[in-house]
Amino acid sequence: MLPYDKAYELAKALAQSEEYKNYLQAKEKLERDDKNLKMLQEFKRRQLAIQMAELAGQEVDEEQIEQVERLYEIISLNPVINEFLTAEYRFSRMMADIQNIINEAISAWFELEDKNDYIN
Repeated sequence: MLPYDKAYELAKALAQSEEYKNYLQAKEKLERDDKNLKMLQEFKRRQLAIQMAELAGQEVDEEQIEQVERLYEIISLNPVINEFLTAEYRFSRMMADIQNIINEAISAWFELEDKNDYIN
């Protein structure tokens, strides 16, 4: 059993999964309407700006957060955008679950042994 062979099998299984197929269909539908695409891109841009600021330890303006929340409420009422966000979430959830399974199997790789082992 070669890890690379299994990786190719996993990649093929992912590409054939219902989650990925649904994601691709929802993405295609979203991209047909430039207005929907721009709305979603604006939401994601603002959401990312908040996340980056938080990761950098910067204080995020409460008004910015409220604007993003209101924008989410608006775009989630759009059936095409909502379908895309749902499909995106389901596929990313599956990918995270698979990553966790892999991480658990090789958990020793993530653990640092006694620091003295690395000094010499």
